[in-house]
Amino acid sequence: MAVLRLALAQINTTVGDLDANLRRIAEAASGARLLGADVAAFPEMAVTGYPPEDLLLRPKFVADSKAALKRLAAETEGIALVVGFVDGAEVPGGPIYNAAAVLADGGIVDVYYKIRLPNYGVFDERRYFTRGRRCPVLDVNGVRLGLTICEDIWDVTGPGEVECASGAKVILNISASPFEMTKHHARLALVQDVARRNGAYTAYVNQVGGQDELVFDGSSIVCAPDGSTIAQAARFREELLVVDLDTRSVDKVRAAAPPSFPSEWELSSIGNPVHVPVSAGTGGGKRPLPPLQEPDRPDGAGEAYEALVLGTGDYVRKTGFQRALIALSGGIDSALTAAIAVDALGAENVTGITMPSRYSSEGSVADSADLAGRLGIDLWTLPIREPHRIFEETLAERFAGTEPGTAEENLQARIRGNMMMTVSNKFGWMVLTTGNKSEAATGYATLYGDMAGGFAVIKDVPKTLVYALAEYRNRRGPGSPIPQAVIDKPPSAELRPGQLDRDTLPPYEVLDRILERYVELSQSLEEITAAEQAMSEPRADEVTVRRVLHMVDRNEYKRRQGPPGVKITGLAFGRDRRLPIASRYRV
Repeated sequence: MAVLRLALAQINTTVGDLDANLRRIAEAASGARLLGADVAAFPEMAVTGYPPEDLLLRPKFVADSKAALKRLAAETEGIALVVGFVDGAEVPGGPIYNAAAVLADGGIVDVYYKIRLPNYGVFDERRYFTRGRRCPVLDVNGVRLGLTICEDIWDVTGPGEVECASGAKVILNISASPFEMTKHHARLALVQDVARRNGAYTAYVNQVGGQDELVFDGSSIVCAPDGSTIAQAARFREELLVVDLDTRSVDKVRAAAPPSFPSEWELSSIGNPVHVPVSAGTGGGKRPLPPLQEPDRPDGAGEAYEALVLGTGDYVRKTGFQRALIALSGGIDSALTAAIAVDALGAENVTGITMPSRYSSEGSVADSADLAGRLGIDLWTLPIREPHRIFEETLAERFAGTEPGTAEENLQARIRGNMMMTVSNKFGWMVLTTGNKSEAATGYATLYGDMAGGFAVIKDVPKTLVYALAEYRNRRGPGSPIPQAVIDKPPSAELRPGQLDRDTLPPYEVLDRILERYVELSQSLEEITAAEQAMSEPRADEVTVRRVLHMVDRNEYKRRQGPPGVKITGLAFGRDRRLPIASRYRV
């Protein structure tokens, strides 16, 4: 058989929900079988969900993963499955592996262990896993297919090269690659390069869905031996992508331009090829597949918005909540958070609470009501003027002789935080906080006040991107849920008369440039200052840059106590960035 019908099942799994994950795998496998697929591939660690983190250190978790895989294998008939799971010793301290099982004819035909173990950013795989050595070449009805897992194809030379040098005409990569803005373009270029370099079909299946701070966008890819793209799956939703791979084109491409494989010694240092016969699929006589559809592919603000919606909805539901609460201030951050929540959970599952104080403007209250009406959510008004007065009177004697300052201003935010968490506690609804990345970076937020909550939706969204996301959501429709007055008004915490963000912070376009260079690119004071001086106005001088960097450094203790939030940038606060709290190192 020259043609392999391959199904890529990008599914949304939940860490630890083995039974539900197995049902998802079985349903997708059934769909692939009905379409006549020879092989159906599922994401990295599809059985357990990804990433399981320190659950991997529990021997029973490893044993349960293996037992679940065996139950799945017993149901395999008429199709081969490639499924990610956790394999290894069921005793404390024994080796465990990030594994891909090949299932066929009611059993486990072979198991591949991931060779390249990433240990950067959000990945801690060397903390848990032992690397493999075998590079299986599966012979599926006469077509040779090489098996890899995620990071295995990110090096120029890896298991895929070992397998192709041993006769593989298809490289299959099962993956769990988290979303970052613009990362899809890098992934696509990577898969194209792997295909072109090896003269082989390259199929990449990715996980989709939110898991804690990470969100996975799917976007599975199939490329031809010449590096051209055959098919791409949708972004941010589950899909079964089925393609026919005619391996005669591999022979033609390799005859015209033979791959330049590394030396035998270099290949052997990566792993050892092993040929594995696999009986699967229906062979010839398959009915034609419908034409492949080009999926809608949001980019820029669009892809960030869809990632935030998916990550928020999955976090709320996967942690056992059904409804969300949002404190509406009349500002753009809370407005954007509310719009994301409605798109993620439905308007009927979102409640807004406005808590006006003596410093709240009439416009803020009116804008909150306008927003709630446009979104179709319930709006509660719980004024805090009286509680604020009582707190001030209670503290008056002890504060006598001091000048009012930040403590008095933050008292209002802490009363609001108390109100939100009390309502959450009463009804079992999750509080979604509304702080953005620019505020988190500089500490422009109140600990146990507006930072109090269960999930920080826009925690990794710089303020300048907040505006772009609001405008995107209004353009996308239906309607324009975020009032233009909210977008146009100068940002303010409204904790004292006439307060504006710009009284404390540089203009956000300047601030966000500095933060990106310091937080995400790890540039020095001198590098950032030089870059700023090369900018047109507005730009920052060295004094401003130094002040911002000091704000970032001294507010690590605040960020460590904040709730998790969706990661969308190259380096997010939380899993990505781990700095000491008690540190005296300053730029």
